[in-house]
Amino acid sequence: MNILIIGGAGYIGSQTTKAIKKKGYYPIVLDNLIHGHKHLIEDILKVPLIVGQAGDKELLKNILLGNHPKLKGRTIDAIIHLAAFANIGESMEKPAKYYRNNLGETLSILEVLIDQVKLREEKKISPLKIPFVFSSTCATFGVPELKDIPISENNTQNPINPYGRSKLMIEKILEDFHNAYEIPSISLRYFNAAGADPECELGEDHNPETHLIPLILDALGDNENSIKVFGRDYPTKDGTCIRDFIHVYDLAEAHVAALEKIIKNNICDFYNLGTGKGYSVIEVIETCKEVTGLALKVDFVERRLGDPPILIASPKKIMKELQWRPVFSDLETIIRHAWRWYLKNSS
Repeated sequence: MNILIIGGAGYIGSQTTKAIKKKGYYPIVLDNLIHGHKHLIEDILKVPLIVGQAGDKELLKNILLGNHPKLKGRTIDAIIHLAAFANIGESMEKPAKYYRNNLGETLSILEVLIDQVKLREEKKISPLKIPFVFSSTCATFGVPELKDIPISENNTQNPINPYGRSKLMIEKILEDFHNAYEIPSISLRYFNAAGADPECELGEDHNPETHLIPLILDALGDNENSIKVFGRDYPTKDGTCIRDFIHVYDLAEAHVAALEKIIKNNICDFYNLGTGKGYSVIEVIETCKEVTGLALKVDFVERRLGDPPILIASPKKIMKELQWRPVFSDLETIIRHAWRWYLKNSS
């Protein structure tokens, strides 16, 4: 089967592309390379890469029908859509950018899928309705009440920033499109993706970097010897935020499980994707120091607006229905893999 991975050259996308290829599928990556890395796809994973916008309807139509020169007649059997802008702070400052990209581009993709049904029927291409796996986020839940931790799929979704709202809107659109056009879809609500490829081929390389673990490792590796922590007065055991960190390898494997579920079932469903374990910012810093053997100074500053005290997923539904289990669920392993990749790529 030929799987189109939109945004497949990014951090999560490249790991998902690798997982899809290892499972025996044929991945094709579509990425605009604003945040993706060409060499990961072409040189390391050796997968076809098409550079372009996800919302380019003419390009997408040609890809789906196998008319793009890189596809050599291969038509697309399913889509995994990971392309999005994902900086919460930036989304507050530039909401138009986030709605235009995250929401607008995805709507264009889905409109092409609707138009494809008749074309594929004429050309006798199966499936007529292309399964669609969507990368959503725990940001759709906003600031959950402590009584609602761990967060289940049925918790109230009340996002507090344009990034989270754009993702929730897409979830609702997917529900509507399933009801109206029978497009099968699964949305995976990520918690905190972290770590690096256990085989050390792929890792986290954002510019600018905003994620906690690589920021800590950057500070340790560059001998800056200090890291800013936003807030020390949260209602947690050490006063810092608690998050559910999921290894990027396990995150990618969940996409494979979702893909295989949706290929066999015309459904529209949603799954929280985390481990059910929570670690505070201080615990993450201390574990980084233990793994690296390096010292680090902590500078406490004011809270950031909208940071929930605790975000921990309940993974019961995805474990039961997709038979998914995290392989690397402990924080030390996550950080050890991230540090190994950091050392390999900073030398």
